[in-house]
Amino acid sequence: MKEPFSEQSSLNAVFRQRFPERPWLNDLSILWLMSKPYTLRVVAAALCSLLLSGINGAIAWSTKSAVDDILILKKEHYQYLLPVGVVLLFVFRGLFSFCNNYLMASIGAKIVRTLRQAIFDKILSLPMSFHIKSSSGNVVSKMLNDVGILQGTVGFTIKDLLVESSTVLVLAAVAFYRRWDLALLSFTVIPLMVYSIGRLGVLMKRTGMQTRLLIARITTIITESLLGIKIIKAFTMEDGMREKNERALVDHYRNAMRETRINEFSSLVTDILGGVGVAGILFYGFSLVVSDKMTPGDFFSFIVAVTMMYTPLKRLSRIHNNFQQGRNVLDRIKEIVVVDGEKPDGERISVAGDVKFDDVSFRYPGAQTDALQHISCSIRHGEIIALVGYSGAGKSTFADLVAGFWYPTAGHLFIDEKDVHSLSLLSLRAGIGTVTQDVMLFDDTVKANILFGRPGATDADIIAAAKAAFAHDFITELPEGYETNIGERGVRLSGGQKQRITIARAILRNPGILILDEATSSLDTESEHQVQKALEVLMQNRTTIVIAHRLSTIRRANRIYVMSQGRIVQEGTHDQLLAQNGLYRELYAMQFRTDESEPDYTRQ
Repeated sequence: MKEPFSEQSSLNAVFRQRFPERPWLNDLSILWLMSKPYTLRVVAAALCSLLLSGINGAIAWSTKSAVDDILILKKEHYQYLLPVGVVLLFVFRGLFSFCNNYLMASIGAKIVRTLRQAIFDKILSLPMSFHIKSSSGNVVSKMLNDVGILQGTVGFTIKDLLVESSTVLVLAAVAFYRRWDLALLSFTVIPLMVYSIGRLGVLMKRTGMQTRLLIARITTIITESLLGIKIIKAFTMEDGMREKNERALVDHYRNAMRETRINEFSSLVTDILGGVGVAGILFYGFSLVVSDKMTPGDFFSFIVAVTMMYTPLKRLSRIHNNFQQGRNVLDRIKEIVVVDGEKPDGERISVAGDVKFDDVSFRYPGAQTDALQHISCSIRHGEIIALVGYSGAGKSTFADLVAGFWYPTAGHLFIDEKDVHSLSLLSLRAGIGTVTQDVMLFDDTVKANILFGRPGATDADIIAAAKAAFAHDFITELPEGYETNIGERGVRLSGGQKQRITIARAILRNPGILILDEATSSLDTESEHQVQKALEVLMQNRTTIVIAHRLSTIRRANRIYVMSQGRIVQEGTHDQLLAQNGLYRELYAMQFRTDESEPDYTRQ
């Protein structure tokens, strides 16, 4: 059977529906569309619900025979038949209840599974503007905690809605058949129940949304603490983080208890109103039996029907509150799903490496000033370009635009003479290799991390890339060689080892454009010597953009762009720029001159 949300467009279509005059209808339509691929299971569950409701009605109906035919008329054969019938009714009731619960739970679990996968796929497609505005903990909370609530909404809340509502209707029919005026008396409290449930539901929706936000806050704290545990320990901030987490947990506890109070108060109101209704029934019903206007069997059958009816009515009050939680989840999921992803289509290219900035400016979303201002430059295939400047000058932004992480807000950026707006981002990035200061490795094997460079590469290709990055020797010394799991962010490796694996990943990619953000910063002298020679081979016949902080990495550059406050203020070779009285000489004196004593491996 086809799974829902096989394409992101279908997921967007589901959540972009709008019924502004009836928001609850919008939510129900979304749940229905998510359940649509499992229509057969939904129909089977609904059929079980109807049969279960019919059996509940039959149990109430049979009470008349138990009282009138056995206790009053003394019909002995009923004494043997009725218990057998009751046992059969309860057996079938249990079977239909089991089938209904299982089917609805499976539908809920399937929806949650595919919805989480669809949201994950959508997150991968979202532009950088989304990720810089959203904390990872908040996104994780939506995917795991919030979507998990939908499983309960579909698997149990909707199941209860089907079963309990149909049970109320069947039992109401029994009650009306036995005595219509008594039934009307018992139903006078129902409008009060509905009104109180509706009022409390508004509070539950607001409180439930706050609970979801507090859970997201806790998830963010835990995620950041795990990722930054080394910094926390280095700055002895254990107590500070402990107190921060405790405050978040206390706030969540208080809000969760408020939810519980609203939920339980709803049940209390239902119980009180139900008690008032039962008291009125008993008073009026006994008077009918005493005056022989109603048989004891009819009265007790009526009492059983009404008593059984109040239990599902009480559950329906909880269903309303639970459904409000489901609506909160849908609202939070929409914050991810309806965001437009990166442009999926465009012209596919095999990146050769020509780059041209034509009066390019760029401003980050929400920023007050441009990160890049009127950048114009050309980089030809095979050239090595170095970007230097103080922190915040725009060097990384320059490289990010080339990689297609952002589009220029003004001007034009051309890759191989094609405007980047017209290109397929997947094909563009497939032709770009990146090695950054901020090493990012995944909790997987060495082999899997290198394969990020080119999925599907052979073992021989992986080993060749590792050798070129001078990583093969230390990899073979690991407990399981290339199959060794390196832990989250490569925690089981040294800084130099992690950097060499990322370089092997870039070598395996064999890109047309290579972006190096001080790729040798974490290496010792001997490792740097080896990796510099590997990079020397890697940079041949490909465009290389080097964000440089060390003299040894920029001396061989064909051209150096000196950046300041988002502008290119100087350009030329190392010797040319030193001869000028400008920012480069200042950077050289403060930042690069200490590297003069280091061997220049690029000239060997």
